[in-house]
Amino acid sequence: MASERMADGPGGDRPEASPRAPDSGPDGRPGSPPRPPGGRPEYQPRPLDAIDRDILQMLQMDGRASIRSVAERVHVSRANAYARINRLIDDGVIRGFGARVNHERAGQGASAYITLKIVQNSWRTVREQLRRLPEASHIALVSGDFDVLLMVHTQDNRSLRELVLTKLQAMPEVLSTRTLLVFEEEDLEPDA
Repeated sequence: MASERMADGPGGDRPEASPRAPDSGPDGRPGSPPRPPGGRPEYQPRPLDAIDRDILQMLQMDGRASIRSVAERVHVSRANAYARINRLIDDGVIRGFGARVNHERAGQGASAYITLKIVQNSWRTVREQLRRLPEASHIALVSGDFDVLLMVHTQDNRSLRELVLTKLQAMPEVLSTRTLLVFEEEDLEPDA
């Protein structure tokens, strides 16, 4: 999703995947930052002005907003809105466009945060294994009493138990796990 762009130039209306150009960088964009050994491109943070922040807030509320509606809302031309959005994508500020899913309605009635203690210096290996889990929705390396915080969504508690016992605890780098069932969750929406 990170290679998505706003389509059809300044007059385009919707995000659309862009084909990878032959002279493009590893993430499909010309002149994109090189990928370090860890696999993720490195970006330098850059200050955002009020218009950039307004654009981000609008796209967080509606990732399918048209260039025209973004431009009207933040009081800039369509060409300016288009250029700003592409710059935010190229700078790695916008990582992609996606859908907010109601996991229960999507057949994933059990959600949990799972904490993992892992072998020292095994984060990169563990992260790659966790990324491959279809149930995983968020992975974080954290400080404190455990090393990794993993958010998962499964069909039911039986599927959750199988995930923890047969997939997570079978990883040699995982020393221990603790499962925290989620009884209710809510995604926080940016202020309108």
